[in-house]
Amino acid sequence: MDRILVIDDDVEMCGMLAEYLHGQGLKVEAVHNGEEGLKRALSSEHSLIVLDIMLPGIQGIEVLRLLRAESSARVLLLTARGEEVDRVVGLEVGADDYVAKPFSPRELLARIRAILRRPEASPGIRQRVPERIVVGDLEMNTRDHTVRRVNERIELTALEFNLLELLLRSAGRVVTREQVANEILGRQFSELDRSVDVHVSKLRRKLGPLPSRAERIKSIRSVGYAYAESDVTST
Repeated sequence: MDRILVIDDDVEMCGMLAEYLHGQGLKVEAVHNGEEGLKRALSSEHSLIVLDIMLPGIQGIEVLRLLRAESSARVLLLTARGEEVDRVVGLEVGADDYVAKPFSPRELLARIRAILRRPEASPGIRQRVPERIVVGDLEMNTRDHTVRRVNERIELTALEFNLLELLLRSAGRVVTREQVANEILGRQFSELDRSVDVHVSKLRRKLGPLPSRAERIKSIRSVGYAYAESDVTST
């Protein structure tokens, strides 16, 4: 049974969620402040963390920031409806997805299941698994989930690793936003959902430019993205 940690100060909502999610085969632990939430999140005992932005003590974004310094745990952010800046900042800091309040338990469950369906590697890009992919000066090892640029290791979350793998395997070809949403985020793409673009933007910053100073990940307007064309080696 997957274990879900809910960090939210609404005790009544947490109780209702725990009851509903337990009936769906999930075990829920609820914590109601940022300090205790961060401590439990760092325990590595949970399959996914549902984190509210508005918390007593340490705010949710800061909890996420501190968590990401030490853990790649999966995080679903709860944000106020209409507060796009909170959603974008949350994704930038390292959330895997978000749900806007108020939400239905069914919507939350669907988002949780979509994230939990993402294994350590996405099924859409794991049917043939070379252990090492080299594109230009970038080397990915799918066995130990490491990425190096020349000799420098680049730290990525599991979602970012999967996204980069999809782009590297398609180097020189366009990967659509729909593909990223379906294969990496595990959901249908919506034109109003900026999460695909935010994840790509964050990955682009972590990778930095090519030695020529050109962009590694090119935006193809109204379509998607393409990793800069180069010789691809898979072993």
